[in-house]
Amino acid sequence: MYESITSWFASHLETIQKLGAAWFLIGIGSLIITIVALPLVILKIPEDYFVRDRRLRLVKRTQHPLIAWTLLAAKNLLGLALFVLGSVMLFIPGQGILTMLIGLLLMNFPGKFKLERKLVQRPAVLNTLNRIRAKWDKPPLIDPASSH
Repeated sequence: MYESITSWFASHLETIQKLGAAWFLIGIGSLIITIVALPLVILKIPEDYFVRDRRLRLVKRTQHPLIAWTLLAAKNLLGLALFVLGSVMLFIPGQGILTMLIGLLLMNFPGKFKLERKLVQRPAVLNTLNRIRAKWDKPPLIDPASSH
């Protein structure tokens, strides 16, 4: 049995090495995104974002429909990419839950508002977001649990 396992590894060594290198690059990429991009997005969230009754629109109604759809698609693709990267970061170094939250904030889907509020009501998530905002002298996010 051990001979078959070792022979399988020996015959697939190059593939295993490529997968290991890819895993390493994903880890480095997620770390860079966590360090650079994530704080920038967190700082852009309005302090009352999670307690508002309505969402702000990315595009104005007066924009050309092609531009509006292109921006909407780009925003959703970026959100999906961040959500997937956050899922990967649960197993490698990085801020997995926060990256997933930012990805969710960018995407449009039914039930998004309830999911966002439920995630931010977790004390660890809200405290981490507010700690990052405090470092840059931004007001803390209003806790959705305390506003209703």
